[in-house]
Amino acid sequence: MGALRDTFDSVAAVYEAVRPDYPEQLFDTLVDAAGLSVGDRLVEIGCATGKATVPLARRGFRITGVEIGPRMVAAARRALAGFPAVTIVESAFEDWRPPAGHRFDLVFAATAWHWLDPATRYGHAFELLRPGGHLATWSAGHVFPDGGDPFFADIQEIYDEIGEGMKEGEKQWRPGELPDGRAEVEASGLFDTVTVRHFDWEISYTAEEYLKLLDTFSGHIAMRPWQRDRLYGEIRRRLALRPDGRLRRHWGAVLHVARRRNTPEIGL
Repeated sequence: MGALRDTFDSVAAVYEAVRPDYPEQLFDTLVDAAGLSVGDRLVEIGCATGKATVPLARRGFRITGVEIGPRMVAAARRALAGFPAVTIVESAFEDWRPPAGHRFDLVFAATAWHWLDPATRYGHAFELLRPGGHLATWSAGHVFPDGGDPFFADIQEIYDEIGEGMKEGEKQWRPGELPDGRAEVEASGLFDTVTVRHFDWEISYTAEEYLKLLDTFSGHIAMRPWQRDRLYGEIRRRLALRPDGRLRRHWGAVLHVARRRNTPEIGL
């Protein structure tokens, strides 16, 4: 998993251009659920190019973004240059430690939490937070609404052909039905779940815009050249047959906001 995580750094410029922005309502819900106030201290895990950092910086928080990839770090520093209260640190989150005595009001991860070791990630976040501080996590994924674009069902035959079809047990989730991590949060013994909220939105892509998006997904980055050539060629061909040459992709995210327990209950 570490090798796949590191591949994102090679596509930092494309990542910034094509990865979706998160809905503003998500950030409003996060701020309200965590009881944040202007000037509070935040730590972001895996800030990448700052997609989630910028909206919170605009709301007046002091943020430390921790990012392992040097190209991502450079892109994030450019994106956050206008916010003097934001610092971007080049480090794996697992290795990073704040200055002595620093504790934070919120630790958050936007489409990055799943890269961390489940055995240690809650403990590290717990250590960084002040008593009563909060942990927030969410990921952006593909959802499939009724009446959604049939392109994705049709193109599955090409994924199957190149050996990259859906794995056993994989599911195409509907909006509002993405699985949440409530049980895992509570099982850590370190946090109580405060809020779990679903958000859904739609983005339209040309063929080239969509292929650039695929170039930021770890599974597509790791494909062999012949697999990518076959898949991308077929995507171009099929979209060229559409009058507008575009597809519609629906995104979904599940926001989790959890409060740090004052007394850990490990093993309960």
